[in-house]
Amino acid sequence: MKMSELGLNDHHQNEVLNYMRFARTKSALKLKTVDSCFQDLKGSRLVEETFTVDEVTEMLEGLQAVVHSEVESELINTSHTNVLLLRQLFSQAEKWYLKLQTDISELENRELLEQIAEFEKTEPACAPKKMTPETNKPKLVPLNEGVTAELLNKEIFHLQTENEKLKNRIKTLEAQATCALDEKLKVEEDLRELLKLQDQKDQDKKFEQSSAYRNMKEMLTRKNDLIKELRKRLSKYELDDQS
Repeated sequence: MKMSELGLNDHHQNEVLNYMRFARTKSALKLKTVDSCFQDLKGSRLVEETFTVDEVTEMLEGLQAVVHSEVESELINTSHTNVLLLRQLFSQAEKWYLKLQTDISELENRELLEQIAEFEKTEPACAPKKMTPETNKPKLVPLNEGVTAELLNKEIFHLQTENEKLKNRIKTLEAQATCALDEKLKVEEDLRELLKLQDQKDQDKKFEQSSAYRNMKEMLTRKNDLIKELRKRLSKYELDDQS
């Protein structure tokens, strides 16, 4: 999907891309938070070899509550973030004495949503075009907005700086996540070995309680007694031969 299909110019294309990157970063951070909920459970509770049904139920219910809270807070925050974005657009329009309208029904237009999803996949190929001398000219702004534009530029610079810090933080978290995954795989491997040992112990215990085991034990006892008796007889014959 080409960006021109949305009917936007280069400037607005950059704005859309910036927002999509912002939303993607926020989603990635929240997903890492959800992943950490599972890691915390594994590290703090999965320390025993076996669990009862009640214990497993308790752990799952606790995990469900934590994940539910995280997802709910992110959905609420996303809604508030979208309101702030609309507020920015409406404020700019009002300074030009414009009244913008929105079509809420279009937000559930499956065809348009699929087009946006397809565009997001091809984002690297849709990088913003280099600014030419013509497009680099100052944009028209409402009267008496010079100070506001300066403040916005400072805020943009601040956000760009914070974005770079966030990228570095994400790289660090990804490295930590990789290490955590390796540790998880090691723990799972150790757990499988423990389960195998436990299964073997259970099988041995069941066999010891079986009638076949008792019969074999009785036979073995009789054989030992017989061997002892034969040894006594043999010892007696050896003594008679010596005499």
